[in-house]
Amino acid sequence: METGLLILNIAIMLLLIFALFYMQKKHVSFSKRVFTALGLGILFGFILQFAYGAGSDIIAQSADWFNIVGNGYVKFLQMIVMPLVFISILAAFTKLKLTNNIGKISVLILGLLVGTTAVAAAVGIGSAFGFGLEAGQITAGEAETARGTMLEERSVEMEGNTLPQQILELLPANPFSDLTGARSTSTIGVVIFAAFLGIAYLGVRRKTPEHAELFAKIVDAFYAVIMRVVTLILRLTPYGVLAIMTRTVATSNFDAILSLGKFVIASYVALAVMFIIHLLLITFAGLNPLTYLKKAFPVLTFAFTSRTSAGALPLNIKTQKSLGVSEGVANFAGSFGLSIGQNGCAGIYPAMLAIMIAPTVGIDPFTPGFIFTVILIVALCSFGVAGVGGGATFAAILVLSALDLPVALAGLLISVEPLIDMGRTAVNVSGSMTSGILTSRITGDIDSSTYNDMNAKIEAEA
Repeated sequence: METGLLILNIAIMLLLIFALFYMQKKHVSFSKRVFTALGLGILFGFILQFAYGAGSDIIAQSADWFNIVGNGYVKFLQMIVMPLVFISILAAFTKLKLTNNIGKISVLILGLLVGTTAVAAAVGIGSAFGFGLEAGQITAGEAETARGTMLEERSVEMEGNTLPQQILELLPANPFSDLTGARSTSTIGVVIFAAFLGIAYLGVRRKTPEHAELFAKIVDAFYAVIMRVVTLILRLTPYGVLAIMTRTVATSNFDAILSLGKFVIASYVALAVMFIIHLLLITFAGLNPLTYLKKAFPVLTFAFTSRTSAGALPLNIKTQKSLGVSEGVANFAGSFGLSIGQNGCAGIYPAMLAIMIAPTVGIDPFTPGFIFTVILIVALCSFGVAGVGGGATFAAILVLSALDLPVALAGLLISVEPLIDMGRTAVNVSGSMTSGILTSRITGDIDSSTYNDMNAKIEAEA
């Protein structure tokens, strides 16, 4: 009986995949196919949840098969991240796109990422205050207690890792190891290594131009091949979104989500406000926010469903290019945004936790001094998160430890972590793209005609 139901579920998934393939053959736009995949995934996931229940063996077995498509797609994206970052930064030098402004561009991107994270912290504090969130309102079960113990253990491991040490972790001691993604900060290490090679290329071009010309041709050839691989992988986006969304909805524990409904709603209100702030920043820069929304929809949908900023990087860079951002700036913004200044994971989330947990140790969380301290620490830790692996969990540990608050209480939210993480990841990716767009605008490097050209969208290439 179970085998028959499993085969039925797999057959339905294959049928939905075929429907998306048919839409592709009929040249339906990329954005519409992604949106359709999102809707079909939610619908199929709810049907599975209703038919079998979230914890059933049938759903677990079906999810394993669905993961071949969903997780397989994510792995393909992660496969190309390091080669893409490396060759794109290098190509920016050989094509003379970054040579005069590299210092200014780096400072602007980092400043915007950390600055918007400070704003995100303030938004998170406001949401926690508005919804009256307190950790004491949440009941701890076995899973929450186990999660809290794990967070405490991780906090002990991280003690003594100062901000200067975390910054030092960004530098690439072994670039070949970083190309394998061996460290949490490998992506930034690859960016730095590629920038050094690019600067060296400029020096060689002045002294022995024939060698530089040969090197530039080799870089251009590799760049063309890597970008073709990116295009091939991005064609799989609708199928990946379908499988990931189906699995997520089918395996979600809605009873646990309902019990923490106020925190979930407060989190998404804060995330929505932060996304609106991104749109306002783009508007103040003299650009149409609706154009950004339309072009960014596929990458934000993928980030939301997959919960991986790293996996979204190729789509992130493609989207920035379709918005008139140069290759080099897009890569710097996307790469730094993976582990520095994440608006959702390192801004809103730890700030909300700090406000919720403070009353448990007798601290009034809404005094001006405490609020200012939280915002400052969140901003600083959002830069230091890269040194300990990045992500919401590490950001929370850093911030709570710095404020001398009980880290274990962050484990109370384990049951809704996946749901909230979807929105956080989308806001992280939006923040990195916004920093790239604003940096290009400030430096006068943005191509406004490309930004406003609705034909210059990802579907034209994917």
